[in-house]
Amino acid sequence: MPQIATLNPYELRKDFPILSTKVKGKPLVYLDNAASTQKPLQVMDAVRDHYSMNNSNIHRGVHSLSQAATDVYEQAREKCRSFLNAKSTKEIVFVRNATEGINLVVSTFGRKNIQKGDEVVVTEMEHHANIVPWQILCEEKGAILKVIPFNDAGELDISDLDNIITAKTKMVSVVYVSNSLGTQNPVEEIITKAHSLNIPVMLDGAQAAPHMKLDVQKLDCEFFVFSGHKIYAPSGTGVLFGKAEYLEDMPPYQGGGDMIKEVTFAKTTYNDIPFRFEAGTPNIEGAVGLAAAIDYLEKIGMDNIAAYEEELLQYATQEMSKIEGIRLIGTSKNKAAVVSFLIDDIHPQDIGILLDEQGIAIRTGNHCTQPVMQHYGVPGTCRASFSFYNTKEEVDVLVEAIKKVKTIFG
Repeated sequence: MPQIATLNPYELRKDFPILSTKVKGKPLVYLDNAASTQKPLQVMDAVRDHYSMNNSNIHRGVHSLSQAATDVYEQAREKCRSFLNAKSTKEIVFVRNATEGINLVVSTFGRKNIQKGDEVVVTEMEHHANIVPWQILCEEKGAILKVIPFNDAGELDISDLDNIITAKTKMVSVVYVSNSLGTQNPVEEIITKAHSLNIPVMLDGAQAAPHMKLDVQKLDCEFFVFSGHKIYAPSGTGVLFGKAEYLEDMPPYQGGGDMIKEVTFAKTTYNDIPFRFEAGTPNIEGAVGLAAAIDYLEKIGMDNIAAYEEELLQYATQEMSKIEGIRLIGTSKNKAAVVSFLIDDIHPQDIGILLDEQGIAIRTGNHCTQPVMQHYGVPGTCRASFSFYNTKEEVDVLVEAIKKVKTIFG
């Protein structure tokens, strides 16, 4: 039986001041959470407190403020380790976002290990951030990019996996949860197949991290990335998890301060992991906010969040399906809190603009997944994406607003 959610969205909304604001004179209905989530007071307070009490540069400073800032920064790393259930903080690299984490792996592991004739496997539903960096590398190296397709329900077709992942494959890099379809992919099966051939796997977890409990040891992936701005933390924050034995063997991503042990004009020796991959002054206050966001999520409970968002998704799917002329894009049985749709022949951008007039924020366009749109033969979709602070009443407002859009277009 599905778990029954125990969280109270109406109480939690009090932690998000922006949700009480108005847009175009109407109460804000924020349904663009897959792009960025709103930030609770607890995160804002943590960043403000850091600036008020601990603001200083980290590492190597002998004065008290520097040591205090270093402590909170490294405590944030431990918080991220726990959130992912990684073995060690050595496996947690702070990055700006999931995109930078993917590029880091492509530029270090990929450039070192992928040669002419080798293959990299992705899926047809990847975000551009997990396509373009690999394309660049494959073009540079003369390697081949192979694609796991999906069906019209938005579910990966892994029936031909034995012919897609082969002895020539040097990396499998796949999205855990699709940002444009909401599909939760069978990554465990893909990892098992890859590991049978000793091939490492990277998971793009940007859309998984806000919606479910994560365990990289159980998944047994070699790399995992997520962005802070999608889990109620400040923008410009994110994490790359990498198994220690892989990070140890990877060259630096960027050169500069903090990623070195010793520099001479004859030779530079590099720092230990994870610091080897963190050149320059980092987003210290962002890491503090990221830790506060994780604290906030864990206090609510990731299982509670998953259960409530599943209820909300089912309700939204049910109510939106009743609208005449609606076409739902992505109807996988296993989904996170996303409903992508089209209405008759109305352009998605027109729908988005008219919904904004009614105070409703959705995302329109190709969602940085142009191959997905090409699969369905559409220029883009409307995407309503949900959080634990959204309510069934907001779904009702969305449904009525869509009906009004249909009336406007006759």
